[in-house]
Amino acid sequence: MSHLNYNHLYYFWMVCKQGSVTKAADALFLTPQTVTGQIKALEDRMKGKLTKRNGRTVEPTELGQLVFKYADRMFGLSYEMLDIVNYSQHSNILFEVGVADALSKRLVSKVLMTTVPEDDRIHLRCYESTHELLLERLAQHKLDMILSDCPVDSTQSPGLYSKKLGESSMSFFSSSKLDNTDFPAILERKKLLLPGGRTAMGRKVMQWFDRQGMQPDVLGEFDDVALMKAFARYHDDVIFLAPTVYMSEIEDDRTLQLIGHVEDLKEEYYVIFAERMIQHPAVKNVCDANFSHLFT
Repeated sequence: MSHLNYNHLYYFWMVCKQGSVTKAADALFLTPQTVTGQIKALEDRMKGKLTKRNGRTVEPTELGQLVFKYADRMFGLSYEMLDIVNYSQHSNILFEVGVADALSKRLVSKVLMTTVPEDDRIHLRCYESTHELLLERLAQHKLDMILSDCPVDSTQSPGLYSKKLGESSMSFFSSSKLDNTDFPAILERKKLLLPGGRTAMGRKVMQWFDRQGMQPDVLGEFDDVALMKAFARYHDDVIFLAPTVYMSEIEDDRTLQLIGHVEDLKEEYYVIFAERMIQHPAVKNVCDANFSHLFT
């Protein structure tokens, strides 16, 4: 059996991963014509068709599924090898972490502190984006770990795993002192700042309002709680939703007032990682740590 061109196999693997020749070409910094030609050469080598079109996407044929299965294991192992070399030989371990923009950065920063070894031999790179885009980057081996507000579905994302770190109930706060704070009725009398509708918490809070039979008067939607709180400082008559752990700031910030707790609303924190990263020391530190004190 003659030698297999692994570049051709890699291009085919990327097309299956990306779902289209155009996306794969962009990721590979090649033209779509070049990628198509390389896959055609691989098909000639395999003596069979490897891909087929399904609407706007490209998916593997039956033969292609078999080839992809082995290619996925091969290139998965190659990335694992590079990761092991990275964190075993470099003076500072490069650790690239994705953070869902909906999460409280106060809590995230405390979770990330567990990734820093005693000798500080780590180089953290943090990226902030939506849960969906971060999962895509993780699947493309562009991230080592994700902190998000929802778990990964391993049936839809094979090779990815998640662990729940904890959860925090949610509360409504005001950045100025309000006299009449009958809760939850006050929420219909004041302008509100809420998590963005595309976030998990944004959808949960609107469902909670529906169950209460209330119509919120929304002044703004924010994916970042810290930005929401900063915005509230310049609008004295607004109420904003944040994790209940913000209660710890009331003693330090005399302008922050608790309006009411909502035990039905929980912001959940998950760590998501690829199977190949399970032995990475930073990932292992996060998975092994007890964060219950952060969510009390």
